[in-house]
Amino acid sequence: MNALTFRTSLTGIAIAAALALSACGKQETATAPAASGGASGATTTAAAGGSTGGSPAATGDTQFFPLLSYRTGPYAPNGIPWADGKQDYLKMINERDGGINGVKISFEECETGYATDRGVECYERLKTKPGVTMFDPQSTGITFALTEKAPVDKIPLMTFGYGLSVSQNGEFFKWNFPYMGSYWTAADALIQHLGTKEGGLDKLKGKKIALVYHDSPFGKEPIPLLQKRAEMHGFDLQMLPVTAPGVEQKATWLQVRQSKPDYVLLWGWGVMNSTAIKEAQATGYPRDKMYGVWWAGAEPDVKDVAAGAKGYNALSLNASGQEPTVIQDILKHVYDKGNGTANSKDEVGTVLYNRGVVIQMLGVEAVRAAQEKFGKGKVMTAEQVRWGMENLNLTKEKLAELGFGDMIHPITTTCKDHMGSTASRVQTWDGSKWAPVTDWIQADPAVMEPLIKAGAEKYAGEKGIKAREEADCNS
Repeated sequence: MNALTFRTSLTGIAIAAALALSACGKQETATAPAASGGASGATTTAAAGGSTGGSPAATGDTQFFPLLSYRTGPYAPNGIPWADGKQDYLKMINERDGGINGVKISFEECETGYATDRGVECYERLKTKPGVTMFDPQSTGITFALTEKAPVDKIPLMTFGYGLSVSQNGEFFKWNFPYMGSYWTAADALIQHLGTKEGGLDKLKGKKIALVYHDSPFGKEPIPLLQKRAEMHGFDLQMLPVTAPGVEQKATWLQVRQSKPDYVLLWGWGVMNSTAIKEAQATGYPRDKMYGVWWAGAEPDVKDVAAGAKGYNALSLNASGQEPTVIQDILKHVYDKGNGTANSKDEVGTVLYNRGVVIQMLGVEAVRAAQEKFGKGKVMTAEQVRWGMENLNLTKEKLAELGFGDMIHPITTTCKDHMGSTASRVQTWDGSKWAPVTDWIQADPAVMEPLIKAGAEKYAGEKGIKAREEADCNS
C-alpha cells in the first residue's frame, strides 16, 4: 500500500456518509442512566437534562458538549466505560466547581454504534445546539467523514489518540486536533520499544513483525509508518487484516502459526482484541510477543482470558486506577450523590473510563484557555474554543493542580502542532491488572515530520487548502 493512498478515500467516505444521512428518517439520541446502579448502555430518546443527573438544558447560557458514543453493538464493552468517564467528568465540574469559571456545562449523548453514517447524523443533529463546543467523534471513520465538514461549520474535532495522523499539522488542518498521539506515533513507539528489547534498532534486521489489524480506516492508519520503519531497519512486515468486528480469526492465526513472526502488533478494537488473545493462546503464540495499540490495552480486552493473557503488552496513553485526586473527586461529587453514569463504582478508574475523563478534561481546559483570551465567565463559541485547543499548555504542575498527577504526559499545542504530545508507555497484563513497564516513549520526529509534512501537503493540494498565515495563528 502506498504510504499516502488512503488519503484520497476521505472524499468518498464523506459522500457515502452524507448519502446515508439523507436516507435516514429517524434521529436517535442516547442518554446514559442517571445514577450508579442504572442499566449502563441503555438507549433513550431523552435530551441530556434532568435525566442525566447534573446536566442543565442546552441553552445560550451553558457550554454544550455533544457526546458521540456507542453503547450498543460489538464495540459496546469498550465504548461504554469511555462514554461513562466523559459524562462523569462533566458532571463533576458542574457539581464541584459550578462549571467553567461559572459557566455551567450541558451535554447530550448520541448513539453511533461505531457506524460512520450514524456518526455523521449525530453530528448534523447536535452541531446547531446553542453553545456547542467541539466534537469527539470516537471513531476514525467518522473523523474522516467530518474532516471536510468541520472547516465549513467552524467546529473543531478532538481525536484523542486516533483519527487522521497527518492532521497533527495545524498549518493545513486548522480544525483537527489529534491530541496526545496518532496511529503513526503509536506504531513508531512500538518499533522503538522492540528495537530496545533486541539491543538496538539495527537488530531488527531480518526479524518478522506481523500486523494483525482491524480492516477499517482505524486499522489501516499505521501501515505507512510501519512500512517506512521496515524500509529503514530491514524487518519483514506481514499484514494480516481481520474483517470487522473480528469474532472470526482462525484463518489469521493459522497464518501466524505458519509464518512464526518474532512479534505481533495488534491493531484491534472491541471483541477483536479478546478474540485475538484467545486465538494466540489456542495456537501457542507467546502473549509476551504481542503488542497492542492503546485501543487494545484495556480490561475488556483481557478479563475474559485472565491468566491466559498474562504477559500480553499494549501501549497506554493514560494510567488506570482510582488513586488520582480527580477520580476521588468524581466518586465524592458524583457517585456519592447518586449521579454516577457507570453501572458500578468498580468501573471507575479502569483504563477506558479514565481515558474518557482525560478527554473531557482536555475539552474543559480548552474552554478555560479560550476564556482567558475572550472573556472569563462567558460561553465560548466553537471558533473561540478552537483557539483554546490550539493554545493548550498543561504542564506537569498544571496537571497535578487539576488532580491528574502523572495519569497522562504533559501536553502543549501550537498553531503548527495540534497533537501536543507524542508520548506513550508500554504496559503489561500480569494476569489480574495492567502495570506500566516503560517510561514515556516519544515518537521520533526525524521519522515522523517528513511523513506528516508530505501527507498534509498532499491532502491540502487535493483539496485546494492553503497554508495558514501567521496572522491566522493569532486569531
